[in-house]
Amino acid sequence: MRHLSIVAAAAFVAAAVPALTASVAARADDLKIALIYGKTGPLEAYAKQTETGLMMGLEYATKGTMTLDGRKIKVITKDDQSKPDLSKAALAEAYQDDGVDIAIGTSSSAAALADLPVAEENKKILIVEPAVADQITGEKWNRYIFRTGRNSSQDAISNAVAIGKPGVTIATLAQDYAFGRDGVAAFKEALAKTGATLAAEEYVPTTTTDFTAVGQRLFDTLKDKPGKKIIWVIWAGGGDPLTKLQDMDPKRYGIELSTGGNILPALAAYKRLPGMEGATYYYYDIPKNPINDWLVTEHQKRFNAPPDFFTAGGFSAAMAVVTAVQKAKSTDTEKLIAAMEGMEFDTPKGKMMFRKEDHQALQSMYHFKVKVDPNVAWAVLEPVRELKIEDMNIPIKNKR
Repeated sequence: MRHLSIVAAAAFVAAAVPALTASVAARADDLKIALIYGKTGPLEAYAKQTETGLMMGLEYATKGTMTLDGRKIKVITKDDQSKPDLSKAALAEAYQDDGVDIAIGTSSSAAALADLPVAEENKKILIVEPAVADQITGEKWNRYIFRTGRNSSQDAISNAVAIGKPGVTIATLAQDYAFGRDGVAAFKEALAKTGATLAAEEYVPTTTTDFTAVGQRLFDTLKDKPGKKIIWVIWAGGGDPLTKLQDMDPKRYGIELSTGGNILPALAAYKRLPGMEGATYYYYDIPKNPINDWLVTEHQKRFNAPPDFFTAGGFSAAMAVVTAVQKAKSTDTEKLIAAMEGMEFDTPKGKMMFRKEDHQALQSMYHFKVKVDPNVAWAVLEPVRELKIEDMNIPIKNKR
């Protein structure tokens, strides 16, 4: 009996090994995508939208199968809390321990800048979404970096075109880190071509909630200037500088406020600024194409709300991944780079294209005017005009 038990056990193990090996091989053959994002911390709202958009984009691009090139897609998420040191460690772990094929991230520009050398060291693709700082595809860039998110120059040029005209005097308010400083630098460069005058630049810590002192400095700079006077604000996360500045009554000095687009909760503050103009990366009701139609319909159905700013970004990153793998017929890094340079891909914003020189996605932006609808919780961004790829001369800022 004992002999028979041993024989039976051996037979069971022998039968189980191939099945176990097949299971391990199947898992190893998953197409792994890492999402590095600030799921907790100051950019939590942005991160959650990116994740939602990424998953919906993968679903749309794979027609609901969540398989690509015969491989099951597995998304591995890692929270970096928008901290550079945590982001760097999370990305290294994704490449080295999790064996991901492609990584996407992250929410903070400072964290994304820390991630760039990690991609280069591991010789793996990092699609930057949604961090904006110009340096990411500029002086800090390397060939493993692609970005679906817009950069500071795209934000700045579109906003400069929207509000900059001869006879207009503008002062800027921005956060004192890469996102804010790069944004103002690009805005300043673009504004010079519009005939407008830049009178002052103010930078404050990202955690600022009291804008009394900086607001008064801006008012003092502009109040005696002739013609139209505007404070342009570039901001990410909390603090709500627009509302705080508006509470200080800039109109008594004939000063207007302006800023780019933002997430829907932040657009609630814009309701106090009817007629304000600026330029935005995305507002769900502006792009007219089948992908955006699907995204808006499905998002409304699933979440009882329209898709937001960074939902479109996550979706665009997913479309880039699927298009790249299909074009390369591989997840080999060198084959992906060859496929992605100059690659066009469809997104909720329409067509994007990875520029060969710096891997920045060229894309449309939207000049808007704020309209207040009492039946909508946020300010409606009415389109003035679409600023297409060919309408914006986005500088190449890398030195390679």
